[in-house]
Amino acid sequence: MKRPAGFRLRAIYGMICAGALCVAGSEVCANDSTAELATGGLIFVRNDDVEMRAEDLFISTTEIRVRYRFFNRTAKDVMVLVAFPMPEIKIDGQDDNISVPTEEPVNILDFHTTVAGQPVKTEVEQRVFAAGIERTQYLRDLGIPLAPHLPSTNEALDRLPREKWDELVKNGVAAIEEYDVGKGMEKHLAPRWALRTTFYWQQTFPANAETLIDHRYKPSVGASVGTSIGSTYSRPNDPDEKARAAKYCFDKDFLATVEGARKAAKTESAPFSEERIEYILKTGANWSGPIREFRLVADKGVADSLISFCGEGVKKIAPTEFEMQERDFTPDGNFSVLILKKISPQ
Repeated sequence: MKRPAGFRLRAIYGMICAGALCVAGSEVCANDSTAELATGGLIFVRNDDVEMRAEDLFISTTEIRVRYRFFNRTAKDVMVLVAFPMPEIKIDGQDDNISVPTEEPVNILDFHTTVAGQPVKTEVEQRVFAAGIERTQYLRDLGIPLAPHLPSTNEALDRLPREKWDELVKNGVAAIEEYDVGKGMEKHLAPRWALRTTFYWQQTFPANAETLIDHRYKPSVGASVGTSIGSTYSRPNDPDEKARAAKYCFDKDFLATVEGARKAAKTESAPFSEERIEYILKTGANWSGPIREFRLVADKGVADSLISFCGEGVKKIAPTEFEMQERDFTPDGNFSVLILKKISPQ
Protein backbone atom coordinates (compact mmCIF):
# COMPACT_ATOMS: atom_id res chain seq x y z
CA MET A 1 0.00 0.00 0.00
CA LYS A 2 1.21 3.54 -0.71
CA ARG A 3 1.18 6.41 1.72
CA PRO A 4 1.44 10.09 0.82
CA ALA A 5 4.47 12.02 1.99
CA GLY A 6 4.15 12.64 5.72
CA PHE A 7 1.48 9.95 6.15
CA ARG A 8 -0.31 10.60 9.40
CA LEU A 9 -2.74 9.10 11.78
CA ARG A 10 -1.93 9.79 15.38
CA ALA A 11 0.71 11.13 17.72
CA ILE A 12 2.18 9.31 20.67
CA TYR A 13 2.92 10.82 24.03
CA GLY A 14 4.34 9.72 27.37
CA MET A 15 3.58 10.59 30.97
CA ILE A 16 5.29 13.65 32.45
CA CYS A 17 5.92 14.93 35.95
CA ALA A 18 4.47 18.32 36.87
CA GLY A 19 6.31 21.12 38.59
CA ALA A 20 9.23 21.69 36.21
CA LEU A 21 10.24 25.22 35.25
CA CYS A 22 10.78 26.43 31.68
CA VAL A 23 14.16 28.05 31.10
CA ALA A 24 13.43 29.79 27.82
CA GLY A 25 10.72 31.60 25.91
CA SER A 26 10.11 31.34 22.19
CA GLU A 27 12.66 33.98 21.26
CA VAL A 28 15.42 32.27 23.22
CA CYS A 29 14.45 28.87 21.85
CA ALA A 30 14.62 30.16 18.31
CA ASN A 31 18.07 31.70 18.80
CA ASP A 32 19.52 28.86 20.86
CA SER A 33 18.80 26.00 18.48
CA THR A 34 20.66 23.57 16.27
CA ALA A 35 19.17 22.41 12.97
CA GLU A 36 18.86 18.72 12.15
CA LEU A 37 20.19 17.31 8.87
CA ALA A 38 17.92 14.80 7.13
CA THR A 39 19.47 11.33 6.85
CA GLY A 40 18.17 8.09 5.39
CA GLY A 41 19.07 4.54 4.49
CA LEU A 42 21.06 2.81 1.78
CA ILE A 43 20.62 3.63 -1.91
CA PHE A 44 20.66 0.79 -4.43
CA VAL A 45 21.16 1.02 -8.18
CA ARG A 46 17.86 -0.01 -9.78
CA ASN A 47 17.50 -3.78 -10.10
CA ASP A 48 14.28 -5.69 -10.80
CA ASP A 49 15.74 -9.07 -9.84
CA VAL A 50 16.18 -8.26 -6.15
CA GLU A 51 13.23 -7.74 -3.84
CA MET A 52 13.21 -6.36 -0.31
CA ARG A 53 11.43 -8.83 1.92
CA ALA A 54 11.80 -6.85 5.13
CA GLU A 55 13.12 -3.60 6.56
CA ASP A 56 13.52 -3.10 10.30
CA LEU A 57 14.22 0.51 11.26
CA PHE A 58 15.14 1.79 14.73
CA ILE A 59 15.31 5.53 15.38
CA SER A 60 16.59 7.30 18.49
CA THR A 61 18.61 10.42 19.25
CA THR A 62 21.76 8.34 19.84
CA GLU A 63 21.59 5.79 17.02
CA ILE A 64 19.77 4.81 13.85
CA ARG A 65 19.83 1.14 12.95
CA VAL A 66 18.43 -0.47 9.82
CA ARG A 67 18.25 -4.16 8.92
CA TYR A 68 17.34 -5.15 5.36
CA ARG A 69 16.38 -8.64 4.21
CA PHE A 70 16.75 -9.03 0.43
CA PHE A 71 15.99 -11.93 -1.88
CA ASN A 72 17.50 -12.53 -5.32
CA ARG A 73 14.71 -14.36 -7.12
CA THR A 74 16.79 -15.30 -10.18
CA ALA A 75 19.04 -18.25 -10.93
CA LYS A 76 22.15 -16.08 -11.24
CA ASP A 77 24.14 -13.90 -8.87
CA VAL A 78 23.35 -10.21 -9.10
CA MET A 79 25.87 -7.47 -8.36
CA VAL A 80 24.49 -4.08 -7.33
CA LEU A 81 26.15 -0.79 -6.39
CA VAL A 82 25.12 0.20 -2.85
CA ALA A 83 25.70 3.70 -1.52
CA PHE A 84 25.11 5.59 1.71
CA PRO A 85 25.06 9.38 1.20
CA MET A 86 25.82 11.48 4.24
CA PRO A 87 23.69 14.61 4.55
CA GLU A 88 25.13 17.60 2.72
CA ILE A 89 26.93 19.96 5.09
CA LYS A 90 26.85 23.64 4.25
CA ILE A 91 27.25 26.75 6.39
CA ASP A 92 25.13 29.47 4.82
CA GLY A 93 25.67 32.25 7.35
CA GLN A 94 27.56 33.35 10.44
CA ASP A 95 24.70 32.40 12.77
CA ASP A 96 24.10 28.95 11.29
CA ASN A 97 24.27 26.15 13.83
CA ILE A 98 23.83 22.65 12.39
CA SER A 99 23.93 19.39 14.32
CA VAL A 100 26.80 17.09 13.34
CA PRO A 101 27.22 14.18 15.80
CA THR A 102 30.99 13.59 15.45
CA GLU A 103 34.19 15.53 14.89
CA GLU A 104 35.27 13.14 12.14
CA PRO A 105 36.11 14.92 8.85
CA VAL A 106 35.04 11.96 6.67
CA ASN A 107 32.82 9.50 8.57
CA ILE A 108 30.77 12.33 10.02
CA LEU A 109 27.90 10.10 11.23
CA ASP A 110 30.05 7.17 12.45
CA PHE A 111 28.55 4.95 9.73
CA HIS A 112 29.06 1.16 9.88
CA THR A 113 27.57 -1.67 7.84
CA THR A 114 27.64 -5.47 7.79
CA VAL A 115 26.47 -8.16 5.35
CA ALA A 116 25.50 -11.50 6.92
CA GLY A 117 27.11 -10.22 10.12
CA GLN A 118 30.48 -9.46 8.53
CA PRO A 119 31.85 -5.89 8.29
CA VAL A 120 31.84 -4.39 4.81
CA LYS A 121 34.85 -2.54 3.46
CA THR A 122 33.44 0.57 1.80
CA GLU A 123 34.92 3.17 -0.51
CA VAL A 124 34.29 6.86 0.16
CA GLU A 125 33.92 9.87 -2.09
CA GLN A 126 33.98 13.47 -0.88
CA ARG A 127 33.20 16.38 -3.17
CA VAL A 128 32.89 20.08 -2.54
CA PHE A 129 30.62 22.50 -4.41
CA ALA A 130 30.30 26.29 -4.32
CA ALA A 131 28.02 28.38 -6.54
CA GLY A 132 27.17 25.22 -8.48
CA ILE A 133 30.81 24.46 -9.37
CA GLU A 134 32.90 21.62 -7.98
CA ARG A 135 35.82 22.98 -5.94
CA THR A 136 37.23 19.81 -4.37
CA GLN A 137 40.69 19.94 -5.94
CA TYR A 138 40.78 23.71 -5.57
CA LEU A 139 40.53 23.39 -1.78
CA ARG A 140 42.98 20.50 -1.66
CA ASP A 141 45.55 22.50 -3.63
CA LEU A 142 45.21 25.26 -1.01
CA GLY A 143 45.66 22.75 1.83
CA ILE A 144 42.15 23.41 3.19
CA PRO A 145 40.22 20.55 4.90
CA LEU A 146 36.95 19.72 3.13
CA ALA A 147 34.69 19.61 6.22
CA PRO A 148 33.24 23.15 6.50
CA HIS A 149 31.88 22.71 10.05
CA LEU A 150 35.14 21.89 11.86
CA PRO A 151 37.26 24.52 13.68
CA SER A 152 40.39 23.20 11.95
CA THR A 153 38.91 24.28 8.62
CA ASN A 154 38.34 27.84 9.81
CA GLU A 155 41.86 27.95 11.20
CA ALA A 156 43.31 26.76 7.88
CA LEU A 157 41.32 29.41 6.00
CA ASP A 158 42.56 32.15 8.33
CA ARG A 159 46.16 31.12 7.63
CA LEU A 160 45.80 31.76 3.91
CA PRO A 161 47.55 34.89 2.61
CA ARG A 162 45.21 37.88 2.38
CA GLU A 163 45.42 38.01 -1.41
CA LYS A 164 43.72 34.61 -1.46
CA TRP A 165 40.78 35.84 0.63
CA ASP A 166 39.29 37.97 -2.13
CA GLU A 167 39.67 35.11 -4.59
CA LEU A 168 37.75 32.67 -2.37
CA VAL A 169 35.02 35.24 -1.69
CA LYS A 170 34.69 36.04 -5.41
CA ASN A 171 34.33 32.32 -6.21
CA GLY A 172 31.61 31.88 -3.57
CA VAL A 173 33.81 29.46 -1.65
CA ALA A 174 34.15 31.59 1.49
CA ALA A 175 32.91 34.75 3.16
CA ILE A 176 34.54 37.26 5.47
CA GLU A 177 33.02 37.41 8.96
CA GLU A 178 33.84 39.83 11.75
CA TYR A 179 33.58 38.88 15.42
CA ASP A 180 35.37 39.05 18.76
CA VAL A 181 37.08 35.98 20.25
CA GLY A 182 38.66 37.91 23.14
CA LYS A 183 41.05 40.10 21.15
CA GLY A 184 38.59 42.69 19.91
CA MET A 185 36.72 42.63 16.61
CA GLU A 186 38.64 40.68 13.97
CA LYS A 187 37.97 39.52 10.42
CA HIS A 188 37.96 35.81 9.66
CA LEU A 189 37.52 33.76 6.51
CA ALA A 190 34.56 31.36 6.81
CA PRO A 191 33.57 28.41 4.57
CA ARG A 192 30.52 28.71 2.32
CA TRP A 193 30.88 25.53 0.31
CA ALA A 194 28.77 22.37 0.45
CA LEU A 195 30.39 19.04 1.35
CA ARG A 196 28.90 15.86 -0.08
CA THR A 197 30.19 12.57 1.32
CA THR A 198 29.15 9.13 0.08
CA PHE A 199 30.19 5.65 1.23
CA TYR A 200 29.69 2.90 -1.38
CA TRP A 201 30.50 -0.67 -2.33
CA GLN A 202 29.59 -3.40 -4.84
CA GLN A 203 27.25 -5.97 -3.28
CA THR A 204 26.67 -9.46 -4.65
CA PHE A 205 23.24 -10.97 -4.05
CA PRO A 206 23.57 -14.78 -4.46
CA ALA A 207 21.14 -16.60 -6.77
CA ASN A 208 17.85 -17.79 -5.20
CA ALA A 209 19.00 -16.68 -1.75
CA GLU A 210 18.40 -14.11 0.96
CA THR A 211 20.98 -11.48 1.91
CA LEU A 212 20.93 -9.69 5.25
CA ILE A 213 22.39 -6.16 5.36
CA ASP A 214 22.65 -4.08 8.53
CA HIS A 215 23.85 -0.53 8.97
CA ARG A 216 23.95 1.93 11.83
CA TYR A 217 25.01 5.51 12.41
CA LYS A 218 24.59 8.47 14.71
CA PRO A 219 21.81 10.81 13.59
CA SER A 220 21.93 14.56 13.25
CA VAL A 221 19.62 15.75 16.02
CA GLY A 222 18.14 19.22 15.98
CA ALA A 223 17.66 20.75 19.40
CA SER A 224 16.16 23.77 21.15
CA VAL A 225 16.55 24.70 24.82
CA GLY A 226 12.79 25.27 25.11
CA THR A 227 9.62 24.83 23.10
CA SER A 228 6.81 27.08 21.91
CA ILE A 229 4.37 24.16 21.82
CA GLY A 230 1.59 24.72 24.35
CA SER A 231 2.92 28.14 25.35
CA THR A 232 0.75 31.16 26.09
CA TYR A 233 2.17 32.89 23.01
CA SER A 234 1.54 29.94 20.67
CA ARG A 235 -0.60 30.74 17.61
CA PRO A 236 -2.20 27.48 16.43
CA ASN A 237 -3.62 29.08 13.27
CA ASP A 238 -0.28 30.51 12.16
CA PRO A 239 0.72 28.76 8.88
CA ASP A 240 4.15 27.80 10.21
CA GLU A 241 2.71 26.35 13.39
CA LYS A 242 0.03 24.47 11.47
CA ALA A 243 2.70 23.01 9.19
CA ARG A 244 4.75 21.97 12.23
CA ALA A 245 1.73 20.31 13.84
CA ALA A 246 1.06 18.38 10.61
CA LYS A 247 4.71 17.39 10.23
CA TYR A 248 4.78 15.70 13.65
CA CYS A 249 1.06 14.80 13.86
CA PHE A 250 0.26 16.53 17.15
CA ASP A 251 -3.10 15.29 18.42
CA LYS A 252 -5.40 16.68 21.11
CA ASP A 253 -4.04 14.39 23.84
CA PHE A 254 -0.43 15.34 23.08
CA LEU A 255 -1.22 19.07 23.13
CA ALA A 256 -3.30 18.71 26.31
CA THR A 257 -0.41 16.94 28.04
CA VAL A 258 2.03 19.69 27.08
CA GLU A 259 -0.37 22.45 28.14
CA GLY A 260 -1.07 20.67 31.42
CA ALA A 261 2.64 20.61 32.17
CA ARG A 262 2.88 24.33 31.47
CA LYS A 263 -0.02 25.13 33.77
CA ALA A 264 1.40 22.95 36.53
CA ALA A 265 4.74 24.75 36.19
CA LYS A 266 2.95 28.15 36.21
CA THR A 267 5.09 29.43 33.34
CA GLU A 268 4.45 30.89 29.90
CA SER A 269 6.27 28.00 28.21
CA ALA A 270 5.93 24.27 28.76
CA PRO A 271 8.84 22.82 30.78
CA PHE A 272 10.45 20.94 27.90
CA SER A 273 13.38 21.21 25.54
CA GLU A 274 13.13 19.85 22.00
CA GLU A 275 14.98 17.19 20.02
CA ARG A 276 14.17 16.57 16.34
CA ILE A 277 15.14 13.77 13.94
CA GLU A 278 14.46 13.68 10.20
CA TYR A 279 14.71 10.34 8.37
CA ILE A 280 14.36 10.03 4.58
CA LEU A 281 12.16 6.96 4.11
CA LYS A 282 12.28 6.98 0.32
CA THR A 283 16.07 6.72 0.04
CA GLY A 284 16.49 3.23 -1.31
CA ALA A 285 13.24 2.47 -3.15
CA ASN A 286 14.99 0.91 -6.17
CA TRP A 287 14.25 -2.74 -5.50
CA SER A 288 11.57 -4.86 -7.16
CA GLY A 289 8.11 -4.13 -5.71
CA PRO A 290 7.12 -2.80 -2.27
CA ILE A 291 8.69 -3.85 1.03
CA ARG A 292 6.84 -6.99 2.12
CA GLU A 293 7.35 -6.36 5.82
CA PHE A 294 8.25 -2.95 7.25
CA ARG A 295 8.80 -2.35 10.96
CA LEU A 296 9.73 0.91 12.63
CA VAL A 297 10.60 1.51 16.27
CA ALA A 298 11.03 5.05 17.63
CA ASP A 299 12.71 5.45 21.01
CA LYS A 300 12.15 8.62 23.04
CA GLY A 301 15.11 7.82 25.31
CA VAL A 302 13.68 8.75 28.72
CA ALA A 303 10.39 7.52 30.13
CA ASP A 304 9.09 10.95 31.14
CA SER A 305 9.85 12.54 27.76
CA LEU A 306 7.10 13.03 25.18
CA ILE A 307 7.30 11.86 21.57
CA SER A 308 5.20 12.69 18.53
CA PHE A 309 5.38 11.36 14.97
CA CYS A 310 3.07 10.30 12.15
CA GLY A 311 2.18 6.67 11.71
CA GLU A 312 -0.51 4.00 11.63
CA GLY A 313 -1.26 1.32 14.17
CA VAL A 314 1.39 2.60 16.56
CA LYS A 315 1.72 0.73 19.83
CA LYS A 316 3.93 1.07 22.88
CA ILE A 317 6.28 -1.92 23.25
CA ALA A 318 8.60 -0.69 26.01
CA PRO A 319 8.76 2.24 28.48
CA THR A 320 10.44 4.41 25.83
CA GLU A 321 9.77 2.56 22.55
CA PHE A 322 6.88 2.79 20.09
CA GLU A 323 6.38 0.41 17.16
CA MET A 324 4.68 0.65 13.79
CA GLN A 325 4.38 -2.19 11.26
CA GLU A 326 3.28 -2.20 7.61
CA ARG A 327 2.93 -4.85 4.92
CA ASP A 328 3.55 -4.23 1.21
CA PHE A 329 4.91 -0.80 2.09
CA THR A 330 6.20 1.71 -0.45
CA PRO A 331 8.14 4.52 1.26
CA ASP A 332 7.28 8.05 0.20
CA GLY A 333 8.56 11.18 1.91
CA ASN A 334 10.31 11.74 5.22
CA PHE A 335 9.69 10.43 8.72
CA SER A 336 9.90 13.23 11.30
CA VAL A 337 10.22 12.67 15.05
CA LEU A 338 9.81 15.29 17.78
CA ILE A 339 10.88 14.52 21.35
CA LEU A 340 10.11 16.85 24.25
CA LYS A 341 12.51 16.36 27.14
CA LYS A 342 11.44 17.44 30.61
CA ILE A 343 13.42 20.34 32.05
CA SER A 344 14.31 19.81 35.70
CA PRO A 345 13.50 22.61 38.15
CA GLN A 346 16.44 24.87 38.94
